[in-house]
Amino acid sequence: MLDERRSLVLQALVEEYIRSGEPVSSQAILSRSGLDVSSATIRNDLARLESDEYVTQPHTSAGRVPTHQGYRYYVDHCAPGRLRTTTRARIEAFFTDVHQELSRMLKETSGLLSDITHFPAVVVSPDIETDVIHGVSLVRLGGSAVLVVIVSESGRVSQQVVDLRFVPTSAQLEEAERLIENACVGTSTAEAAERLNAASLPDIVRNIVEPVESHVLDAQTTVPEVFVGGTSQLAELWNDLAIVHRMLELLERETSVLELMEASEGTAVRIGAELGDDLDMAVVSSSYHAAEGGEGRVAVIGPMRMDYRRTIRVVEEIGEGLEESLGADR
Repeated sequence: MLDERRSLVLQALVEEYIRSGEPVSSQAILSRSGLDVSSATIRNDLARLESDEYVTQPHTSAGRVPTHQGYRYYVDHCAPGRLRTTTRARIEAFFTDVHQELSRMLKETSGLLSDITHFPAVVVSPDIETDVIHGVSLVRLGGSAVLVVIVSESGRVSQQVVDLRFVPTSAQLEEAERLIENACVGTSTAEAAERLNAASLPDIVRNIVEPVESHVLDAQTTVPEVFVGGTSQLAELWNDLAIVHRMLELLERETSVLELMEASEGTAVRIGAELGDDLDMAVVSSSYHAAEGGEGRVAVIGPMRMDYRRTIRVVEEIGEGLEESLGADR
């Protein structure tokens, strides 16, 4: 644990390095920190911070830059920043005006988060284990093909094309849709499938219901959906094209993205080696809840030199906005 003065010196160094991207001099630290001490005292504190591996000196004549441990200490002891009124108003307006199905809303939320933070952003859908069906529709596509649309209470929309292997009449399709809705609406997908199995149906209607029934079971999503926004900003964040390519590969694999999001409930910051990789990378994430009790996460991914105080606040505000939109009662 650092004493108060060295903690302030490290804070000033990290924040100045985040701002400038250049090694930080003792004079710059003195100016930013406002400490009433001499430059010699700051230099002594920097030497001690370097020996404790909180900072490092790239070159003998250069200033210092924070290490992974220095960033970790800073994040663990900093408070989230305050957002500008315009930024807060933009977030509030987005969630006030949003009226759309869940997947589209989460996708647009990832774009909003990336646009505000200028980092790639990730939104992971709530891991709702027992979703309730709100509505089912059968839409004729032509010939024996039918589009099955299932809308859940959480806002999920599942669509799948089903080949009935015969061409039903409009009356038969409407009757099948009515029976399926009667059996499914207000129940979980597993309960709906059981009720459809037990129902006494005319053979022709049963020939429509059976292939649809398998899709009802498939609609029970067990793997959260992952929505990524702002990948076009990667080249601006990392000058090394090898890192940009690594980041693109990582963000294209949902399992890798979900591993980055692993964290306990609430807000979490994972830096550098804590992510199991040697990349210059940090992840700021926060959980949010849906009305059905499922938990999702919102996050931004960027280099270790990011404005953590502002980023933490933005991520938390976006998470709170999602909770309100999804009717979470906490």
